[in-house]
Amino acid sequence: MTVRKAIFPAAGLGTRFLPVTKAQPKEMLPLVDKPTIQYGVEEAIASGIEQVIMVTGGGKRAIVDHFDRSVDLEHYLRERDRGDLLQILAEVDRLSEQVDITYIQQKAPRGLGDAVWTARRLVEGEPCAVLLADDVILCENNPVLKQLIDAHAKTGATVLAVRRVPRSQVSRYGIIATNGSHDGLHEVTDVVEKPSAEDAPSDLAALGRYVITPAVFDELSRGTPGAGKEIQLVDAIKRTIGRHHVVALEFEGDYYDTGTVPGYLRANLMLAMKREELRGELEPLLRELLQNRD
Repeated sequence: MTVRKAIFPAAGLGTRFLPVTKAQPKEMLPLVDKPTIQYGVEEAIASGIEQVIMVTGGGKRAIVDHFDRSVDLEHYLRERDRGDLLQILAEVDRLSEQVDITYIQQKAPRGLGDAVWTARRLVEGEPCAVLLADDVILCENNPVLKQLIDAHAKTGATVLAVRRVPRSQVSRYGIIATNGSHDGLHEVTDVVEKPSAEDAPSDLAALGRYVITPAVFDELSRGTPGAGKEIQLVDAIKRTIGRHHVVALEFEGDYYDTGTVPGYLRANLMLAMKREELRGELEPLLRELLQNRD
């Protein structure tokens, strides 16, 4: 079946970014001048997704407001002849015209798997995508989600996005074990959550993009808690291995992990340096800071 729907789990408390996330959703923190979650919605649209399902929690109203029209702001800018800023607002408004955005609330912070399970009735038994807003992946020609959807169309499998990481960093990720590979597509035999460097079955880390089949929802329905006494999506995928096909795709694209403060700052700096109008001001500042860092 065609993958038409994408789940965006956006109910987390964002405790790593306190105090800014006390009243501001982590997903709305800006990368330069665009909230992180907008990058994911743009990727979903470019990948042919028809419906985005936002799984939110308390205090996430800003996400809804961002993708909604702001008539008062438009009126204010129009009166002041700020067509340049009206154009920016129009670009955001067009996102909700290109895809249906639906919101559903996770009742309690019970883990990523529970957030995905919350959207089950809206998915209606279809294969669907899952995108984590913390993981921003940019690819000009072929969005990462589209790469996964194409892999699912070819195999009918649950598909995980993976990338090779240094052995010293494997303890930060879910690491896959494989049994054969072809053209960057790996047969998954196991997923080990945050193993030590010595125990890791490979250096292939699962990052925040998935295409999951109804079999994964069947496992999530069991409500089996995992790490942190939360329901983990990777655990549900792992339990389908052997009965259902699971593959991992080494994707192409620039990956930015905004889920930690250092990663978020790095992503902002790298994306800003890619913009010509900002690079001219930032480059001499960075040189000055490096020269005077002591």
